Amino acid sequence: QVQLVESGGGLVQAGGSLRLSCAASGGTFSRYDMGWFRQAPGKEREIVAAIAWSGSRKYYADSVKGRFPISRDNAKNTVYLQMNSLKPEDTAVYYCAAKNSYYSGNYYYTSPLQYDYWGQGTQVTVSS
Repeated sequence: QVQLVESGGGLVQAGGSLRLSCAASGGTFSRYDMGWFRQAPGKEREIVAAIAWSGSRKYYADSVKGRFPISRDNAKNTVYLQMNSLKPEDTAVYYCAAKNSYYSGNYYYTSPLQYDYWGQGTQVTVSS
C-alpha cells in the first residue's frame, strides 16, 4: 500500500510558477508509474502529465506541454511537477497518482482508471 502526499500548491499570479511535490511512502516507489491529474470545479479529472517508473518516458497534455515538466527522484521517493507560465485556466485541485508497474514494460498511463493509489490533492489557484 502506497501513501501519496502532495504539497506545493497555493495562490499565484498569472505568469508565475509553482512546483508541486508528491512524496510516496509505504511501497517501493521506483516501480510505480506516476501521474499528475487536475480537477476544476464542475469538470472531470484530467491528466496533466505522467512518467514511467524508469523516468525515460513522459507524457504531457497539450494544454501544459512546454510549461509543466514532470520529473521524479527515486532516491527521495518523490515526483515533481514544475508549473511555469501559469494561466488562470490552470486553476484546479492537483492530484498525484501511482500505478504499480512491477517493473514490467516502460509505459505511462493517462486514464485515472488505470491508477491504483491517489493523494489527497493540493489546490492551485492562478489569479489574472
